[in-house]
Amino acid sequence: MTRIYKGVVALAVLGAIAVGASAVAGAASSSGSSGKGGASSSQGSAARPADPATLSHGPGETLLTDGTADKVKQAALDKVPGATVIRVETDSDGSPYEAHLQKADGSEVTVKVDKSFNATAVDDGFGGHR
Repeated sequence: MTRIYKGVVALAVLGAIAVGASAVAGAASSSGSSGKGGASSSQGSAARPADPATLSHGPGETLLTDGTADKVKQAALDKVPGATVIRVETDSDGSPYEAHLQKADGSEVTVKVDKSFNATAVDDGFGGHR
């Protein structure tokens, strides 16, 4: 009797693990990783753009987190005073670096920064990797 009981308990535990893993995998795949395009909200009838701070960097780009990041941030803020830096990263579209900012009016811009840490361009929006 003890052997059967242990077998039933073990089967129940394995079943619970499988159900839990399935739920986690389902939640992960339904939220997905939306990349640059972002996911739109299902609230309301009009689609709203995704929060820029939650978007991932573009293909071939890497987030900057070291001293380079500080230099790119400073160059971007010098070019767009009063803005808030959302993130800085390498750029796969012409410049070595780019900074994504939110201006005081709420609009987003992308500042291109050269290897000497000079801001060379300010593009409206969050970049489209054309």
